[in-house]
Amino acid sequence: MSRPPVRTASPGAMRFSLLGPLTARIDGREVPLGPRKQRLVLATLLARPNTPVPVDVLTDVVWPDDPPRTARKNLQVYVSAARALIGPAGSDGRERVVHGCGGYLLRVAEGELDTLRFGALARAGREAAERGDLPGAARLLRQALDLWEGPPLNDLRDSAGVAEEAGRLEARCLTVFEDWAEAEIELGRAAVAVDGLRDLVERHPLRERLRAAWMNSLHQSGRQAEALAVYDDYRQLMARELGLEPSPAMTALYRAMLGRGREARRPAAAERPGPVVLPAGPGAFAGFRDELRDLLAVLGGGEERAVVVSGPAGAGKSALAVRAARLLADRFPGGRVLVRVRGEDGTARDRADVLAEAVRLCGAAGTAAGGPDAARADGPAASADALADVWQAWLARRRALIVLDDVPDEASVRGLLPRSGACSVLVTARGQLPGLAPVHRIALPALADGEALELLGKLIGAGRLRTDPAAALRIVRACGGLPLAVEVSGMRLAVLRHLPLAEYADRLDDPAGALDELVAGDVSVRRRIASGWQDLADGDRRVLARLAELVDDGGFTLDRAAAALDCGERAAIRAVESLIDAGAVTSPAGEVTAHAALYEVPRLLGLFARDRAGG
Repeated sequence: MSRPPVRTASPGAMRFSLLGPLTARIDGREVPLGPRKQRLVLATLLARPNTPVPVDVLTDVVWPDDPPRTARKNLQVYVSAARALIGPAGSDGRERVVHGCGGYLLRVAEGELDTLRFGALARAGREAAERGDLPGAARLLRQALDLWEGPPLNDLRDSAGVAEEAGRLEARCLTVFEDWAEAEIELGRAAVAVDGLRDLVERHPLRERLRAAWMNSLHQSGRQAEALAVYDDYRQLMARELGLEPSPAMTALYRAMLGRGREARRPAAAERPGPVVLPAGPGAFAGFRDELRDLLAVLGGGEERAVVVSGPAGAGKSALAVRAARLLADRFPGGRVLVRVRGEDGTARDRADVLAEAVRLCGAAGTAAGGPDAARADGPAASADALADVWQAWLARRRALIVLDDVPDEASVRGLLPRSGACSVLVTARGQLPGLAPVHRIALPALADGEALELLGKLIGAGRLRTDPAAALRIVRACGGLPLAVEVSGMRLAVLRHLPLAEYADRLDDPAGALDELVAGDVSVRRRIASGWQDLADGDRRVLARLAELVDDGGFTLDRAAAALDCGERAAIRAVESLIDAGAVTSPAGEVTAHAALYEVPRLLGLFARDRAGG
């Protein structure tokens, strides 16, 4: 395939726009973005800014039916051409487009992308409303809406993947418009929202919140008969299309209008506090400051409804999720609940069992149509489908955060993700769950030396850490930066107060005995790694056992992997990338070719794999 011609962007202020046709401008001058497939790739990367986009997702966007054998190389060409068009580096000097184990990532600052500015203004507007500053809320929300130049990505919607991303953007716009309209109504300025609400209701006739705002705006403007007619039209539409009645809140709004003057009312009552079912956090927590900040920004902003935190067994995913959930109490008044998707033995739980526990923990059994007796969701004979209906009904009426912990695969959680409403879901998983989309992804790296030493010091005391800092560093490095291993080392040393750090470091440095040392009471690193090992397919286990022989050198290249596996380049690439998806192999964060990349098997996993192969 020939490379598309490119024009290198000159340095200057870069602005990307998705809220309308895809555009890029440098210092106000529009930059041509190349052929259609190249624009599809750029649009998909911009739709998920600062987040790795899997190669499979990009392939499906560009070639939805029959991708060519050269699809991966073609994508590299399109990405390289896009990089040349928009410039090699962002305002902070870092490369704009990088490639890592999660896919391609496009770095972009808030001021450079209209969707990020839109999200920031929307969040600021909602925060102002929560503080009671309605004029400020209305102003900020209007500024967010003014960024829209038409249907998002309207020039690329013939691609199903781009159309899906555009639909998500439109849904966000609708929510912000509703927020803005309600703020204007409460300020007594309903007339400014009437026409916009009418147009949106015509395009989204079953969206109840829009209908309610339109009714309120008409009523406040003195057009009571029209407001009541809006409700009557909606009631007939619901009966005809869905066989349902309007919600009790909508009906109450209608009845209130029959007997009131121009007073506006919100259709829904304030949400009652929901359940909080979270395990106790770890006794010590360190590291992952950037990841925690990312989680709080994404979930706290209300723009993303699903986040996947991935990493190998013992990487600290659950601890991070629980910490974030506790810090987000104000954002999720409808509840914060953790549901474990695996049993105590590490195997996947039955879907109906998980749904039943979620329904029970959240007290959701009474939300089914007809009340608690209409669907005994807590009964042993309840089917998975009936439970899913009850669960979705509860989610649709709440602003809650659900943590689905230790998810084995995509199929285990699809029925648990919210289809509508304001709930968010935080998923933790060992693998990257590439089949879940669209989601925000956070891959947990190994702890840096400083973070691991901080965690160890919290467990054994800073004074003891200072007695032999070199030995302490050897301990955390022998743990491979795995939080669980560092934590177990700290718990063990806290009990064995007589044991010099250097002697324990020597034990961990010994490949034959390291895993035997990482046991504290009923907490065993070997047992946790064994659970992750069972997740792998038989073929992946055999491959990992062979690649583990390369661990002592600190990493391996594709050529060395092919030699160890006694296979060709294509087979080696597929084998290594399968283990990357499963979280058993790490790859560089920056974009490099498959041949230049240095891959790694985490030290303790490598020791376990070699032990299994030898056994």
